[in-house]
Amino acid sequence: MGAISKAYLMLYNLALTVGWAYVLWLTFEKRDDYKKIYPVVRIPLQIFQTAAVMEILHAAIGIVKSNVILTTFQVFSRVFMVWGVLEISPPSTVSIGVPLLLFAWCVTEIIRYGYYFLNLVGLAQLIVWFRYTLFIILYPIGVSGELICVYHSLALVRDKRIWSYSMPNMFNFAFDYHYALIGIVLMYIPIFPKLYLHMFAQRRKILGGESAAKKAKAQ
Repeated sequence: MGAISKAYLMLYNLALTVGWAYVLWLTFEKRDDYKKIYPVVRIPLQIFQTAAVMEILHAAIGIVKSNVILTTFQVFSRVFMVWGVLEISPPSTVSIGVPLLLFAWCVTEIIRYGYYFLNLVGLAQLIVWFRYTLFIILYPIGVSGELICVYHSLALVRDKRIWSYSMPNMFNFAFDYHYALIGIVLMYIPIFPKLYLHMFAQRRKILGGESAAKKAKAQ
């Protein structure tokens, strides 16, 4: 990795760490009434979540060693939730799903971006355990929050035909966003267990490797 790429990635990851910490702070400021959280966090959430799109570019041009397809899926699942659910459906923004997903997203991203930053300066070991352990709790919380938000958006999307396109039309094409959302929810059934188990495998690989290395060193 070149010096310019390293400096850029350090700045990027540090900025996103601070940004998500700010979103978490705003979230806790309104903890007494979760229905008032979203208007306060809306703009910074949109900024810092959408900034994650740059990770796809990082993987595509090779300045980070990440799978482009997996990165694209992970990024757009979150970006979709922000722009394709919360932004278009006020009922979803006053559901209990908002504080759940915000808490899970914020803590996850603070640790993730913080880990990436510390890794670039050779100090990743400081939070490696958190990086590969807290997901056990945070991932189910985040997914639950996302599903709750989608559920609360369905009636409005159906009744107002948001992002839907009916026939007849010149393109002979129809699209119902309400059913698309239902389809996305159903996709969680096969995808969530697969990703969750993959993360456990990564945990065994990283933390198990550390333990083995320590034992070998002790011997």
